Amino acid sequence: MMKTRRTWVRTLSAAVCAAILAVSIQAPEPVHAASNMVPDYEVKLLLQPSAVLGSDNKLTSTVRSTFGMPDTVTKMNVEFMDTSAQDIYTNGWSPRIRKMEGENDFDLTYKKRYPIANGDINAALTLANQQGFSSSDTNYAAQVEWGYQKQTLSISNDKTGSKSGYSGMELPSASDSRDLLVKNIPGKMDKWLYSGWGTAQLKASRVYGPVLAKRYTGTWSGMKTYIEIWPIQDAAGTGTEYVVEISFKTTSAATASQKHDELIAYLQSKGWFLPQDSLKTQLIMDRY
Repeated sequence: MMKTRRTWVRTLSAAVCAAILAVSIQAPEPVHAASNMVPDYEVKLLLQPSAVLGSDNKLTSTVRSTFGMPDTVTKMNVEFMDTSAQDIYTNGWSPRIRKMEGENDFDLTYKKRYPIANGDINAALTLANQQGFSSSDTNYAAQVEWGYQKQTLSISNDKTGSKSGYSGMELPSASDSRDLLVKNIPGKMDKWLYSGWGTAQLKASRVYGPVLAKRYTGTWSGMKTYIEIWPIQDAAGTGTEYVVEISFKTTSAATASQKHDELIAYLQSKGWFLPQDSLKTQLIMDRY
């Protein structure tokens, strides 16, 4: 009887120890990484300025009537900030200040761009995720900028800022622009290469621009459509080159792809299409 009791105790003790050991070595709950951001899509194509602008550098009545655009425009005064060596731009960032007609505050945009190779949008989104831009971060919006042949993933943090002493379409001075952008800088940009990197670059930045652009609003194929005219200083620095861009936005990749091709064909049939990718920001960074 005593032997049986001892056997039972030993068996129970072994079972308890095994249970404790199983609990102690239980695998931790898996940590699920945040998913990639979900972008919207903006198709941007160029129009031939000589074919769509009149002698006054406004859209011709034929173009306006085709897209149901009134003669009225919305003005946008735009500038970028970077060091003279363009340290910010060469690291994929682009801080911009914009004043929209009819608005009191300045629009501040901090944009990080990723090139899309061979149409592989997911690869760009995955790289962005690895660098901290995931679906869990609601401070940023992802967009695929879909040009003639080139695609770019842009991830933007948009804010507003105000400075006294400015009115109308006037942009802030270089000093005030630096102050506004430093005050509102998002953490990811500030810590991009090291803690305080973004602030240091902005404090050493200067103005690229400004460019006073004009936007017409209409419709094409049932979608809200814009045509913008950007008068950018020419390469010689003595005149003006007009960049005319037509664009629309959609949340669907399939729609963007289909309408991209349809719009190109439509513009070609009108003799208005310029078969180049839009590089407005690059032109401004090169020429100012």
